[in-house]
Amino acid sequence: MELLVSSFTLALAAAISIIIAQALSRISVNYISMLVGITIALIPFLNQQVAPFNSHIFMEMIVAPLLFFEGQKTKIINIRKNFRSIVGITVLMVIIALIIAGFGAAWIGGLALPVAFIISSISTPTDATATQSVTVGLKVPRKVDASLKAESLFNDASGIILLNMAVLWFSNGYINYGQTIVQFLYSSIGGAIVGLILAWIIVIIRQTIVRSRFNSLNAQNLIYIFTPFVIYAIAEHFEFSGIIAVVVAGLLHNAETQESLLINSRQIHMGIDLRELISEIFNSMVFVILGLMMVRISRNRLFNHDAGKWLLVGLVIYLANVFVRYLYSLVALKYNNHEATVFAFGGVHGAVTLSLALTLSAASLGNSNYNMIIMSEGVLILLSMIIATILFQFILPHLPSEKAALKEVNKIRNDMVKRALTEVHHMYLPSRVRRYVTYMLLTQKRAISTRESLKILIKSIDQPTFTEEEDYLMRLAFFRAFAIERNYLEMISQKNKEYESYLLNLYDDVLLAQSLIIEPYDED
Repeated sequence: MELLVSSFTLALAAAISIIIAQALSRISVNYISMLVGITIALIPFLNQQVAPFNSHIFMEMIVAPLLFFEGQKTKIINIRKNFRSIVGITVLMVIIALIIAGFGAAWIGGLALPVAFIISSISTPTDATATQSVTVGLKVPRKVDASLKAESLFNDASGIILLNMAVLWFSNGYINYGQTIVQFLYSSIGGAIVGLILAWIIVIIRQTIVRSRFNSLNAQNLIYIFTPFVIYAIAEHFEFSGIIAVVVAGLLHNAETQESLLINSRQIHMGIDLRELISEIFNSMVFVILGLMMVRISRNRLFNHDAGKWLLVGLVIYLANVFVRYLYSLVALKYNNHEATVFAFGGVHGAVTLSLALTLSAASLGNSNYNMIIMSEGVLILLSMIIATILFQFILPHLPSEKAALKEVNKIRNDMVKRALTEVHHMYLPSRVRRYVTYMLLTQKRAISTRESLKILIKSIDQPTFTEEEDYLMRLAFFRAFAIERNYLEMISQKNKEYESYLLNLYDDVLLAQSLIIEPYDED
């Protein structure tokens, strides 16, 4: 019951954050989600509705599906083409950053080497959702954006393995290099194999059902939703990397989606909608949790005699990571100075970093070391988000503002509907059908007020349904109107390339509207 109440509270907070973000389009929803999380933590009643943080539940219930869906947006061929650079970013660069940050924190912060390396290993995973929060409304260079996304898909596993190595170093007093290498290979390769095998089995089952008389849209989508949870749990049970397993599974499901576009279009379309819904809610929940946890942690640890020390350590870890990322992208990735700068500061940290820190135990590390680790990672997260947000406003080109884009798209929408209405008025239609079609087309451009809409809704309750002939003419009118609208959008999109994504969404709305007209419904 506690988990259910917590999930409901966090989901509701995420929904509120998304709604607020629509009104504040210049501020990333992730920052708004953090503020909502902070607000929840500061209000005792609301704070009590959210259970204590459990990193294992967080990784399995939120991070795993997010990475699965993120992997599904990526084509396998892109991973194969850039495999060497991805391995370099997620293994070689991570190890270099670990060493420099670890020794830097130990030297400047006066920490024991094992503690310094625990802190630096936790700082290795970057967060794709956090990166999106600092680049909202900005145009990131394409190859840099691809590298940042690929890095965030795979480097969580590196961070987990390196953290385990550092904790064993703290406990045993020495580093077992052989054990660490074997564990890394076992975890990563095993995770990839398990993810590939399980994903293939699920894909085969789904494709077999699609081609049979037993196919069910709802059952298929349930299988799709539960796929990342099942794969992650099985991989972790055998001590493989569940993160890599779900990413590989997502990549394979991308290939399945491309192959099945016309075999089962309805299911693919609903699957994409479900993916976007879950991703948006879970992304917001991640930052609600981050804001909530930062308040909870700082309440007990903020004002102590080590405050200056963990501030310094957090700064050292952050600068070391930025320095290594910048040099690595210049030398190994062959980026120019601008691209290297974006890549260096684009490695933003978020809730995954905090989650790794909270897997540790104060009992095994000691309160002083535990406080140092938690608070310095908090400093790292905040610095990576705040500095990137400010810097990118100056060094990255701005996309058209949301307000300007919506103003232009609304004008295009009005012109589109006007053309459709003109065409409908030239058609022979019974007056009742004409009024209905006209009213429905006007709703496309939000020309009907809520009050008027409710009045019409009340009147329609006792209205007789269309006759068979009227129903046929109604559908014919809509088909003609939607054809006019699509033709207009196809023409106008060639002149408004800067609003291409908005126009594609508008085109998609028209197609969806037509599909609802085609869809048979029960009139009884």
